[in-house]
Amino acid sequence: MAPRPTVRDAALSPRPRLRLGLTQFGMSYLLLILLTLIGCVNYDLSLGYGLTFLLAGVWVVTAGQAVRAARSLSARVVAPRSAVAGGEARYTVYVTAPARSTALAVIVKTSQGDTRYVNARVPAGTMHPLSVAVPARLRGALTLTSVRVGALDALAIWQASLRLRPESADGWQVPVHPAPEPSAPPPPARPHAATGPGARRVPGDEDFAGLRPYAPGDSPRQVSWRHVARTGTLLTRETDAAGGEATVLDWHDTGGAGAPDARVSRLAAWIATLRASGTPYALRVPGLTVPAGAGDAHAERALDALTGVTPLPPPFTSRVGRTSAPVGLNAAAMRSTVIALAFALAPAALRAPWWVTALIAGLLLHTDWRMQRGRAAIPTWVLGVVAGVSAALLAGTYGTLLGRDAGTALLALLAALKTAETRTRRDANLLILLALFVASTHYFFGQGPLTALHSVLAAWVLLTAAARWTVTAPNETVLPEGRAARHAGVLMALAMPLALTLFVLFPRPSGPLWHLSVQGRATTGLANEITAGEYSDLAQSRAVAFRADFQGPVPPVADRYWRGPVYEAYDGQRWRQVRQGGTSASVDVSGPQWIYTLTMEPSSSPWLPVLDAPVTLPTGTFLTTNFQVIMLRPPATRQRLTVQSRQARLGVRESGERLRYDLTLPAGESPRAVALAATWRTLEPEDRVQAALTYLQQGGFTYTLSPPALPQRDRVDAFLWGAKQGFCEHYASAFTFLMRAAGIPARIVGGYLGGEFNPDGGYLIVRQQDAHAWSEVWLAGQGWVRVDPTALIAPARVNADVQTALDSPLATTAPAPGALARLQLRLDAVQNRWDDLVIGYGGERQQSLLARVGLGDVGSARYSVALLALLALALLPAALWRRRASGPRDPAARALHDLTVRLRVPRDPGETPTAYAARVRGVWPTLAPALDAVLHAYHAARYAPGDPAAALRDLRAAVRRVRRPSRTA
Repeated sequence: MAPRPTVRDAALSPRPRLRLGLTQFGMSYLLLILLTLIGCVNYDLSLGYGLTFLLAGVWVVTAGQAVRAARSLSARVVAPRSAVAGGEARYTVYVTAPARSTALAVIVKTSQGDTRYVNARVPAGTMHPLSVAVPARLRGALTLTSVRVGALDALAIWQASLRLRPESADGWQVPVHPAPEPSAPPPPARPHAATGPGARRVPGDEDFAGLRPYAPGDSPRQVSWRHVARTGTLLTRETDAAGGEATVLDWHDTGGAGAPDARVSRLAAWIATLRASGTPYALRVPGLTVPAGAGDAHAERALDALTGVTPLPPPFTSRVGRTSAPVGLNAAAMRSTVIALAFALAPAALRAPWWVTALIAGLLLHTDWRMQRGRAAIPTWVLGVVAGVSAALLAGTYGTLLGRDAGTALLALLAALKTAETRTRRDANLLILLALFVASTHYFFGQGPLTALHSVLAAWVLLTAAARWTVTAPNETVLPEGRAARHAGVLMALAMPLALTLFVLFPRPSGPLWHLSVQGRATTGLANEITAGEYSDLAQSRAVAFRADFQGPVPPVADRYWRGPVYEAYDGQRWRQVRQGGTSASVDVSGPQWIYTLTMEPSSSPWLPVLDAPVTLPTGTFLTTNFQVIMLRPPATRQRLTVQSRQARLGVRESGERLRYDLTLPAGESPRAVALAATWRTLEPEDRVQAALTYLQQGGFTYTLSPPALPQRDRVDAFLWGAKQGFCEHYASAFTFLMRAAGIPARIVGGYLGGEFNPDGGYLIVRQQDAHAWSEVWLAGQGWVRVDPTALIAPARVNADVQTALDSPLATTAPAPGALARLQLRLDAVQNRWDDLVIGYGGERQQSLLARVGLGDVGSARYSVALLALLALALLPAALWRRRASGPRDPAARALHDLTVRLRVPRDPGETPTAYAARVRGVWPTLAPALDAVLHAYHAARYAPGDPAAALRDLRAAVRRVRRPSRTA
């Protein structure tokens, strides 16, 4: 076998300059981080910050991984002997990764304007050959103007590349021979004219004529291997033939071919013909004559002569940028991607309409089926039609495509549609990034511990799938799933300290960047109006409305009225809210103070339920003239707000216009109730209130969630003298009607009543079933006084809860919770603690924390210094891990590796410890004794019999005693 050429070899410079850059996937990954960060800022997704910073930590950690891998690389380039115009020149890049298996990329640029990019995985400790085929477009000289060998991280986010430099002047220059003319005529029969001494013979392939030194391009069959074995020198056998049998290929014989390029192509075709037949030939071109000869080496010399014939073709500049060989999808990697995508989309698919879920499942199953069977992808136009029809159906279902529910359902469907038309690695990477974005949208629906766990697991399986797409060379096997999962898990674990640091210290803006509603359907039911039966529907739902955590004792049961919307307009069927201007009513504070934090569940209602009367309100809320607390933005996700309330007399000084409005009744409505209330007008206001309550208490009324339907007109009469069964809004509506008919201003207040006390967390859980309606009457000197007529019919509704009021209306307390209920309360306490530490960590909490630890405001000098220091500490585990992982696993080899790090002199591939020590002694003779001690300990640890533990300790100690001299000897 012919030896590998060395004249065109190149190696890395002694201290090559490393260039770190993002791959296309890395740029898209960075864009994803920026998009999710903007979403977290705008929608105050506290848990979203955590996922975003975790992905950002992976982005940073992988950069160090790529840099360290690149520093351990060594490489050289071997150029081909020649190429043919219109074909390819196949360069071979030999790369060695001494420590571990490394994913790498090779980028070459040619003098003809092409750029080629190939990648592969290099096994540890081997010289891996990588073929790079570049276009040889034109006759002449082809040169590699730039060669970079880059190491990729486990996810191919970063590429740390080193530039190779040629050792010789011509470097990586390759002669590009002319392409033979297709269907060329036969070569002319022009015999060689032999003259002078020895002219009867010419170089040929008949008789042995002697030996000459080996030249690159000589056929292995011509090498005299017997002389090689005896002397170690490569010699080539020369043969000759009769001079009269040689053919002369003359430039003038191609005159009919036209242009110079056509003429050299014809000569190249004739050379190929004579080369195949073994006929000797000579070549005459303008300015050069090649003597007669035969064989492969002679053909190369003749073609080299044709290559340089002037004029050369005009320079060619490629319009194509970086390209890589087309690579089909790997079925194993694609299956991992589909499974990871299904896991990430699961919450969105379960919330979407059934047909969306079925379509997503069908698309994912079809993608896996076609990959396993090698079938073609679904045409893009078909997927476009499916996407358009689905968008129209979703818009019809939700009324919009911009809301939270419709938007996330459409996004999940588009991700599934993308799988059906995925054809390349780039498509697969885009699919992974799209799935990561979908995983972040789950925070619009909840930010509990289970959502956090799912998002972290989703990120892990998606990054695992990304690791399987790192290497795409056609002959490379995909990374095993177990190793890919391990790589992704290690990266996420190393990124965790950085994510926690950014979560705590990254500035939290106080307001959104823009306002865009992300709400879907209403979730609380506290609407702008109420009708009979509305709150009874809510009373059957145990969904949590909010939690209240008090600083100090919890208010007594009778004071747990959580005020919401106020209803003052009545048309005979429904009570509605009204907006009234004028001066605000008075608030005379006199009672105890309560400070509490409300953890609001996502809701479409703008009302913030508070205890009467709020004194201090959170940012983004305001108090109306009828004492409703309104949120400027309803909570899109779980949100924590702190409120301060005190018992007070409301509206002692109230506007006359409002009081007159709260006396109005529709004309002719419920005449019997009007007549009954008219009999009380002679009484004092307090006695009129008591008369109405006595009537309800003694009238045989019952509390039920399933009252009979009431007629369209005279509904109060039908309830008071017919049905006599109802829920809170029935009694509040009837009582308020009677009070207005009796001449007392009255209105209905909606909200929540009570709340379940959680002893594990010391807070109240207010559920949707605690929704309640009561009345307020205005009495001179007292203002607005709360009156709850339901408490007379079912006292347990105030003292206990809805279910107790249904089972035992006169009960004074709720029954003790069972074992299952106690377990639920413990889990809810965990949820509440999570909300306090994670979900509730916003700008105010961050500023309070910074003040307590003495860092001042965000952006101050102390804050900036502390942030940089903590970020450096957060990256320290990743740096230590990378340093440990880059070294050999064998203890003795690792100690020797530590020696090379201390001296900052790397070992060459295949260099023995003894040869390495000799090379270092040649640079620093003063280190000879210390190096001899290291060699002795190394050999003892490696080859001495018995337990090598003591020898390993001696080896590590000997390495630590080596000190790199400050200056060379």
